[in-house]
Amino acid sequence: MTIAYLCILIAIFLPYVWTVIAKRSGAHYDNHAPREWLSQQDNPRVHRANAAQLNAFEATPAFVAGVLMAQLAQVSSTCIASLSVTFIVARILHGVFYVADKDKLRSLVWFIGFICILALVIQAAIKVVG
Repeated sequence: MTIAYLCILIAIFLPYVWTVIAKRSGAHYDNHAPREWLSQQDNPRVHRANAAQLNAFEATPAFVAGVLMAQLAQVSSTCIASLSVTFIVARILHGVFYVADKDKLRSLVWFIGFICILALVIQAAIKVVG
């Protein structure tokens, strides 16, 4: 398994880390009505962890597409691996900062992750066009 594929696997499972944190941060979790349970929680940590989960789910498809595009375009594996690892580190920090309510740091690492995706797609385009 390449480093980039391992990063894809991590990105796919990362939202569930924030899900577990959300469920364990509130009152007794009710699996019969999880969305109702969430809306009734008054602990801000629960809502921040849930927001981190949703954001992680949103970021994953673009990252996967970027990695696969770069690989199909035969961008150097070192470049793909570096951007993939940076993306994963940024996404882990994004969730940590989200749960910890560090908004400026959260936005900074979100932007770093976004730049990684953009770089993967641009590198692929350059290879295909060039």
